[in-house]
Amino acid sequence: MAWTTLARLAKSGAVERVAHGVYRMRGTPADDHIDVRAAWLQLAPDTTVWERSSDQGVVCRRSAAAVYGLGHLPADIHQFTLPVRRQTRRADVRLYKAGLADNGWVRLAGLLVTRPSRIAADLLADREDPEAVAHVIADALRGIKDSPSEVAKTIAPCAAIFGLREGDGLTLLEWLLGLTQDSQGDFWMNAAHGALDRERKR
Repeated sequence: MAWTTLARLAKSGAVERVAHGVYRMRGTPADDHIDVRAAWLQLAPDTTVWERSSDQGVVCRRSAAAVYGLGHLPADIHQFTLPVRRQTRRADVRLYKAGLADNGWVRLAGLLVTRPSRIAADLLADREDPEAVAHVIADALRGIKDSPSEVAKTIAPCAAIFGLREGDGLTLLEWLLGLTQDSQGDFWMNAAHGALDRERKR
């Protein structure tokens, strides 16, 4: 949109400024994630939302958990994963350099967001409170946002951090679910074992 047109709309009250270069049409439905959405839009202002891929940034970690509604970790800092190193002047934005496979993220609520299994792995690698991460995982499994086998595989590199056998994602998942006292913990573990056993037999 031409800047003159945008300025005229802002002056008339038709749009309101959310962040630098990001405006919201008045009268549109409320957005629970407007702050993280605005920060995400700023990452690639020349690329339309529907054309974006992980190359333009993906909401991750606590921010991604908040978009899904998983767990109870505060998300005051907007966190994004990008394939290349980037810097930002915003104190409330943190950027991480990492590659994401196509199955490592989804489109959710108009945003690109890492899958719950990747959220959990990133949080564990960051040494977040294990019980808080466990609640993120339990919420994801209860809401069928991810599969137990995928979570076990994705968090496997973090097993050694907690004194477990290197690469033992199943034991790590079992330990984490035990922290939540989730009544369905045994069900999720059996599902994870079964899925991983089927994969090994292929």
